[in-house]
This record gives sequence, C-alpha cells and structure tokens, in this order.
Amino acid sequence: MKYNFLGNTGVLVSELCFGTMTFGGDGYFEVIGKVQQDDANALVKTALDAGINFFDTANVYSYGKSEEILGQSFRTLGVKRSDVFVATKARGRMAPGANQVGLSRLHIMDSVNESLARLATDHIDLFYIHGVDAETALEETMRGLEDVVRSGKVRYLGVSNHAAWQIMKANGIAEKNGWTKFVACQHYYTIAGRDLERELIPMMKDQNLGLMPWSPLAGGFLSGKYTRNSESSGENRRDNFDFPPVDKEKAYDIIDVIQPIAQAHGVSVAQIALAWLLHQQAVTSVIIGAKRPEQLADNIASTNVVLTADELDQLNKISALKPEYPQWMIERQSRERVTGKP
Repeated sequence: MKYNFLGNTGVLVSELCFGTMTFGGDGYFEVIGKVQQDDANALVKTALDAGINFFDTANVYSYGKSEEILGQSFRTLGVKRSDVFVATKARGRMAPGANQVGLSRLHIMDSVNESLARLATDHIDLFYIHGVDAETALEETMRGLEDVVRSGKVRYLGVSNHAAWQIMKANGIAEKNGWTKFVACQHYYTIAGRDLERELIPMMKDQNLGLMPWSPLAGGFLSGKYTRNSESSGENRRDNFDFPPVDKEKAYDIIDVIQPIAQAHGVSVAQIALAWLLHQQAVTSVIIGAKRPEQLADNIASTNVVLTADELDQLNKISALKPEYPQWMIERQSRERVTGKP
C-alpha cells in the first residue's frame, strides 16, 4: 500500500480509501448494501491489515447507521484513533424537520455533533459538504465550516459533487476572511466516466487539492459481471439501482479493451479499472466499497497491478472524452505557442 499527501497538507493517506456506504442497509440504501456489525468488523480488519488508514462514511448513509457501525468496528478491533483518518459528510436530509437538510451554519453544526456521537469520537479528520445547497449562501456555509474547525471538532475540510467554479468561489471566500479552505475533493471519476477531466481536474492540479474518486467501478458496471452478452449480473447493486449514469455502449467498448489486459495480468476486470485510476496523477486515494471479503480483497489487489505504457495508451484512447469547446481551442493554441504552427 502506498501513501499520498492529502492535497497541500502534511497528512499521508493510503492510496485506497475504504468506503462504508454498504454498511447498514436502511431505507433506499438497502439496494446498495446491508452489511451488519459482525461482517463490517471483518471488512474493516481486512482493510486495516492491507495498510488502509483512510475510511469514508457519511451521515446520510443508512441515515447514520453506517457511521455507527464504523465507529463500533474501530472499538471492537481496538483501533487507536490516531492510526486511522476518518471522513464523513453532511448535506442530505436526515429527518423530516424543515432544517434537517442543507448547508446552513445551523445544519452543519448539528450534523457534526450528531456524527461525532454516532462515530463515538471527539473529532472528524476530514469533513465534506456532500453536495450543492443552492438555497444557502456560500458565505454562510464557509463560516459554518470555519466554526466547526475552530471548535476542534473537525481537522480538515473537503467538498463533494461541486463544480470547479463553486469550489474556487468557496475557497476565495475562505481566503478573504482568513477561514479554513477546502483541501480535498470527492467526485465521481472512473475510466467509464472521465467528465472530471474537463474542468475539475485542471483546477484541482492548479490548486493542489486532493482527489478521492467515488464509484470507481461505475456503480459496479466495471466489476467484470457486465458484458454485451450479459447486461444483468443478478447480484450487482446496479441491477436494482442504475446509478451513476453510464454511457453503456462506450463502457462496453472500454470493457472489451480491459478484458485482454486483465487476462494478460491474470487479474479481474475490476482490478484493471481501479489500477487505471491509481495510475492517474491527480488521484490521491480511490474509494472502494465492499459487501463481501473476497470482493474487498480483489479490489485491494489492484494496488499491485502495474500497467505498461502501451496498456495505459490503449485504455486512455478507448475511454477518451469527446473534444468540447473550449478544450479543443486551448489545446490548439497551446501547440501553436510552442511549435509556432497551428
């Protein structure tokens, strides 16, 4: 297991992050996973034994159950708090009340206190805002986040599912006021969905922000169970929860290229998809989730896959984004600036 610095901080996190969205199974999260305490303990131990020190959850995952189970796993396994780096999130609705959703200063502070209680810890290492709240001014959100940092309840801040301009605006507000800025981003990124490369990754590189891709296997579509001749695995969560959106025809083209590469390495299709992400310079830690020990072990083994330059070239070409403006103009003018030729 390799360790990377989290953005511009001095914190080292494992190149794989264990995500716990499969823990609990309450509400609509039942179709994602129903892992209960004993099985969760085994999965967390497998992750720890492999060298993973980064764990990801969210208050909305099974409406707090995921946080409770993760916290209990650490206690059951006797994990020293300083040996793990724990991330959670807030924004989603947690109860019927009018203020039980969003990114107001009120809801942020309540959410942090409630997450601390469920995790049974005195601090959150990385606290993400879990999406856009168009009804709350960014100034209020950033002030609320500053308050929970200054209270000592949160160490670092992250942002998830925001556009590049929103992240820059938020960090600009923080810098102007001397408040804590975002150091990490959790966004959807996979070889079957590279939209992040248009605006967000260039921004992250420029600002030295950490990137934690979620759903690296495109909601299980790159698990190896889906092919052109088998569009339903019968046991994958995508069979009942077709998310995130995927251009399936393009994804099948990508799988067609992945399969012989996986066979050449003697590994699974999933491992090649994860290994491709691990080879991307912008990526800090890839979030993996699991319902079964063998699934987790297979994902962890992706850290041992070294793709050749030719294999990366094949994967990059088949999954490349269609050129869009202004990217194609920027590339053209960049070439002209260096070569003198259009």
